[in-house]
Amino acid sequence: MHIPDGFLGPQTWIPAYGAAGAGWAWVLRGLRRDLRAETIPRLGVASACSFVLMLIAIPLPGGTTAHLTGVGMIAVLFGVRLGYLAISVVLLMQALLLGDGGITALPISSLALGLVGTATAVSARRVLRPLGETISLFAAGWCGVVAAAVITALALGLQPTLSHDDVGAPLFFPFGTATTLPAIVVPHLLIGILEGVVTIIAWRGLGKRTGGGAP
Repeated sequence: MHIPDGFLGPQTWIPAYGAAGAGWAWVLRGLRRDLRAETIPRLGVASACSFVLMLIAIPLPGGTTAHLTGVGMIAVLFGVRLGYLAISVVLLMQALLLGDGGITALPISSLALGLVGTATAVSARRVLRPLGETISLFAAGWCGVVAAAVITALALGLQPTLSHDDVGAPLFFPFGTATTLPAIVVPHLLIGILEGVVTIIAWRGLGKRTGGGAP
């Protein structure tokens, strides 16, 4: 789910930076309250795990990559605010240090994974909690990464409509949603199974035993 530079037009990434920036400001406003001393080591471990998981990437024909993300893991352990911060930092480090994902695409990836992904995961966890811990944790991992994949696919697929020349030829990413949605979302339906397993393992290793976790 790492989009390279040059795939998104300024009609997309400039407003996305505004939205992502508002989200980062929201994170900073609540950071003193949410980031306690005992949380920092666990957040660091989970972020490092997410960083490693995202390095194992499989190219997809829809213009991005498929890989585990750890979005459900981070969401259930730390909630949406810290999840958005952790995922954004991981994506920024990968873009700057490894060239994995573009700086112009950073806000879309951060919003897709860090905000929509974590919010979806936390919501799935809460809604399905009555069905049991294992089911709700698995659903959090699966739903979080699939929701992020949908946002990424839409962002790419809308480029021919948003950025084109006078005769309608795409200036940036050339394929529409008819290509990007199946090409990106379908593989992540399967990756979501692994995300669910990772979320369960992470909760039982870092959350349940320490009393941590998202509300």
